Amino acid sequence: MKGKSLYTMFSEALSSEEKAIKYFEKMRWDGKIVSPFDPTSKVYKCGNGKYKCKNTGRYFDVKTGTPLANTKLPMTKWLLAMFLFQADKGGISSCQLARILEITQKSAWHMLMKIREFAAKANVNNSKLSGEVEIDETFVGGKNKNRHKDKKVEKCQGRSYKDKVPVFGILERDGKVIAKVVPNTQCKTLVPIIKECVEEGSVVYTDGWDYNGLHGKYEQRSVDHESHFYGTTYATEFGEIIMVSTNGIENVWSHFDRMMLGTYIRVSKKHLQKYIDEFIFRFNTRNFTDSQRFNLLLRNVA
Repeated sequence: MKGKSLYTMFSEALSSEEKAIKYFEKMRWDGKIVSPFDPTSKVYKCGNGKYKCKNTGRYFDVKTGTPLANTKLPMTKWLLAMFLFQADKGGISSCQLARILEITQKSAWHMLMKIREFAAKANVNNSKLSGEVEIDETFVGGKNKNRHKDKKVEKCQGRSYKDKVPVFGILERDGKVIAKVVPNTQCKTLVPIIKECVEEGSVVYTDGWDYNGLHGKYEQRSVDHESHFYGTTYATEFGEIIMVSTNGIENVWSHFDRMMLGTYIRVSKKHLQKYIDEFIFRFNTRNFTDSQRFNLLLRNVA
């Protein structure tokens, strides 16, 4: 089914606070209101968007039991913030969101951090990646050559990342991506993540780095970056010639870099994983319409 247009969706959901609450109720309960205090209880409808749980005698609304329970901001602003968050593949800064919603930058920043938590919930998937997967690392931080002379860091080339934060990514070809901030890029750190996220027997495409521990459980094929070709040719035991590359995961990192450099510019190590979760949410739902992605985000609020 074709998704609703931006104008149609917001004319329905955001024209008033009452309509915004009704839209959220639809995403959370889908017509069957459930008490957060006793799911088996009968529920009475009261005025002003309130409901009463018969078994406990307690009142609640659609936000009760969700991360938005104590918010002082209206639902119209929350829904608009969530839509803008997921609609632009480059993300939205807290300064820009503050101007649109007419709130302080500090409030907008806290809203975005909370929405990133909702996106992280949507990313959770117990199924493992399988088939052909590509793995690679990226390093988040400014380039040493662009720093002032007294700010340059010595001996920080290649995998020496004294001034950067390593991020490890796994891409299922034509599928989803998983990415995590890691303390280092040593095999003892990365291999357990691969075993946790990738089914045994899968074909794993890597760069020239030797991931000890994959042998016997996965078929590892490595790219020779010194080759003059765009990848590496690989002959299987059946005589077929396969082009080995990690272009897919490298393309993921290029999109991630554009989001970070173009919108957020500078992110602390403490919060970096949340920004990665934001990027993964949009990347893994890249074939969704805006309304489908928006509704998925709303459902994960609850």
